Amino acid sequence: MTEFDYDLVIRAGRIVCTATNLDGPGVVAISGDRIVTAGAQVDGITRQLLDFPDALLLPGLIDIHAHPSRSGSKYGIDPDQEFLLQGTTTVLSQGDAGAENWQTYRSQTIARSRTRVRLAISLSKKGEQHAGPCFQHADWIDTDACTQTVLEGGELIWGIAANVSRNSCILNPQDVVRDALEVAERTDKPLLYGMRNPRDWSIADQLALLRPGDVVTYIFRDGEWSIIGNDGRVLPEILRARDRGVLFDACHGMQSFSFRVAEAAFAAAFYPDTISTDQHAAHVGSRPRHNLPRTMSKFLAAGMPEHEIFDRVGARPAKILRLSGEVGTLMPGSCADLTVLEMNDSAAALIDACQQTRPGGCWETRLVVRAGVVQTG
Repeated sequence: MTEFDYDLVIRAGRIVCTATNLDGPGVVAISGDRIVTAGAQVDGITRQLLDFPDALLLPGLIDIHAHPSRSGSKYGIDPDQEFLLQGTTTVLSQGDAGAENWQTYRSQTIARSRTRVRLAISLSKKGEQHAGPCFQHADWIDTDACTQTVLEGGELIWGIAANVSRNSCILNPQDVVRDALEVAERTDKPLLYGMRNPRDWSIADQLALLRPGDVVTYIFRDGEWSIIGNDGRVLPEILRARDRGVLFDACHGMQSFSFRVAEAAFAAAFYPDTISTDQHAAHVGSRPRHNLPRTMSKFLAAGMPEHEIFDRVGARPAKILRLSGEVGTLMPGSCADLTVLEMNDSAAALIDACQQTRPGGCWETRLVVRAGVVQTG
């Protein structure tokens, strides 16, 4: 009877891991749910060998701003169908649940999903259960209840979501941010922050309230939201906030990615700390399909270097989520989450939220492995 050294070996034309500085042809060997080794070659006998000579193998992709939820959120979508099968093995929910429906979210979404799901809990105890803004009634904010829920949730609750845009907040945004920071301080958790329209509240004054480790999302919007000033440069208040340790997430969504803004930022070597999709119910059935590989492809077309892109969907979000060494890496002993991508040069045009297009191919998912198991629909 043959004794196997590995359960699965995957060979690829290019393997990239920014956490271990691996880049080149090679193989990844897996036993159980762990990576045993990754490199140019591996010795030993495997139960299963998969070969992708023309493809790119990365650590399983990490999406730090999206809406995985099986129930109870107007934005929620099935994590396994809409994220995992598209290449994302770890996803952070932006406020789909609050203190009132956390237990349901935990049992129905986190516990039932093959995808690794974490929550940035909404400061609103209602989460996104109801139509309209999540911050539409003052009595929906209960800092004590939110604090207690975060403490009970442990590592499953990463931080506090506070989106004070006009679409999400009809209360005084300063009051909402004050309460969100109170919970964050009491629980030692970061904020996932959506800024207010600068006509209501200056970007500089909003950023001044944030702390090192807090994450500002929607940063590549165009128009009056833009982080690019009239002189074509990144706003000085953005640069000052980064210098203080505030982090910036470039999520796409329906309105939040502009080629013009991204290209100006990249020309100044200003790269986001993370790349995310803000993928939600309105994207289901979209053609071409909105997902993280396609979003990555738009950043490539806008001029962001490949390694910077790979880092922003791998090692960097893993560190921000406090999961370094477990995900976002191919180092031995880490969880065997892998994504295999292939560039399709004839894919549909890359289109931003302003309906502008750019030439270039698109990464498409060929294979996903989650905790050592090859994923299928």
